[in-house]
Amino acid sequence: MVKRSVVVAGHKTSVSLEDAFWHALKDIARERSVSLRGLVAEIDASRRGGNLSSAVRLFVLDHYRRRCSESR
Repeated sequence: MVKRSVVVAGHKTSVSLEDAFWHALKDIARERSVSLRGLVAEIDASRRGGNLSSAVRLFVLDHYRRRCSESR
């Protein structure tokens, strides 16, 4: 588990994720040509409750699930 500080909506917060999720999140940000901070801000703005770390994990999972279903 890796804990990193990020600035979201003008305030500093920490996000704890496993390395695999950090790597996947960076890959997704690169694919979308956005910064990691920008992607985390998007995830934060669209989450429906729960903590930010959980929202990021669910976002990454959903991203790869959609990619798998598109390739079928």
